[in-house]
Amino acid sequence: MDHYYAVIMAGGGGTRLWPLSRRELPKQSLRLLGERTMFQIAVDRLRPLFPPERILVVTNAKYAVGLREQRPEVPEANYVLEPAARGTAPAIALAAQAVRERYPEAVMACLTADHFIGHEARFREVLKAAAQVAAQGYLVTLGIAPTYAATGFGYIQRGERLGEFEGVEAFRAARFKEKPAQAEAEVLAADGLHSWNSGMFIWRAARFLDEVARQLPALDAVVRQAADGPAALAEAWKTAPNVTVDYGIMEGAQDVAVIPASGLEWNDIGSWEAVLEVLGQGEAANVVVGAEHLGVDTHSTLIHSSNAHPRRLVATVGLEDVVIVDTEDVLLVCRRDRSQDVRRLVDRLKQTEGGEDYL
Repeated sequence: MDHYYAVIMAGGGGTRLWPLSRRELPKQSLRLLGERTMFQIAVDRLRPLFPPERILVVTNAKYAVGLREQRPEVPEANYVLEPAARGTAPAIALAAQAVRERYPEAVMACLTADHFIGHEARFREVLKAAAQVAAQGYLVTLGIAPTYAATGFGYIQRGERLGEFEGVEAFRAARFKEKPAQAEAEVLAADGLHSWNSGMFIWRAARFLDEVARQLPALDAVVRQAADGPAALAEAWKTAPNVTVDYGIMEGAQDVAVIPASGLEWNDIGSWEAVLEVLGQGEAANVVVGAEHLGVDTHSTLIHSSNAHPRRLVATVGLEDVVIVDTEDVLLVCRRDRSQDVRRLVDRLKQTEGGEDYL
């Protein structure tokens, strides 16, 4: 475990959490679930398994200063800076290169700053088990039992049982299917053989980089430029493929294993609906954050305000399954089941004259 590193991916913009998430205030710096930011939560739940010196953060240079202020115990040298956003495959490859330089046989847990994990002790137990599987040469992904036929997650089919590690079962992955269509998702979610891909991976850094060289040789050539300094990397980065690790590596990878990580109380905080799911335990299952709320016949509704007016009141009548987000310059109202489509508003603003002011 002395050569086991955690890598937190913290470079995403979070367009589905607009208008609270902005270009200058991305989702990892938001206090969506309480007093701590999503990044602070991500760092804190790794302790004591990973001390700060073995926690690396992959992010954009413009976000790094703010993240360092949030958790100053993580050394500045542990920030791996992407020259520009190019998808998760280049970002993870860059982090793997940094980990391998520290110790050639190091194992890395690739995690994110936008997950909710209710059972953090169980999460650390699973990460211990995953490290043992990864040490045998497997690319390990943590699987989540499907609760509905999601089309926004990848699915992993369990194959032969590899054994039990730290009391946790691991299986060879028979198939990796990224974001299926609705009809196929319904079959995969119901057959009892598939897990959602959580987007959390554990592997030896060198083993992952071997897969990069095999499947994405252009990216391998780019990442090697990191040894020549930031300027050389920035120039080479312009040619890096823009691809996710799911499509670019995992679908075609060899020796993939899956750990069905039960009991984590996991949720991907990628939309306002997810925020409501995690926090919606109050009266009438409403969630009210930062606002005074007066409601009549209002149920399963999120009211989130960052408006600075000291007596801002949000009044609702006859609402159910609605999201209301009130900021200084934008008021968002949408159906709960359409919260994934907030990104379409962001895309529309990018094409509208003056729209950039709201991003």
